[in-house]
Amino acid sequence: MKSKKQHIYPQHQVILNQLGENIKRARKRRKLTTIRLAEIANIDRTTLYYIERGRASVSMGAYFNVLRALNLHHDFLKIAQEDPDGRALQDSGL
Repeated sequence: MKSKKQHIYPQHQVILNQLGENIKRARKRRKLTTIRLAEIANIDRTTLYYIERGRASVSMGAYFNVLRALNLHHDFLKIAQEDPDGRALQDSGL
């Protein structure tokens, strides 16, 4: 079965690239190898490689497992926490 390629706009890919770079820096600050972090996160090393490069095809669960392994999983709760556009729509009655 051939896997589907994920399509993402270039301006949004920049965000994933930055997330991957942040994760890579966090790993290096903790002096963890990719092999060790992948073991702790219970993911394949190739998946970690893709995460650190901002691949859109990696599951949200894999990203979460890496953040958990780095003790950064509380940051996950910040995703979509603030929603000014949604609040504005709600307040306007739309």
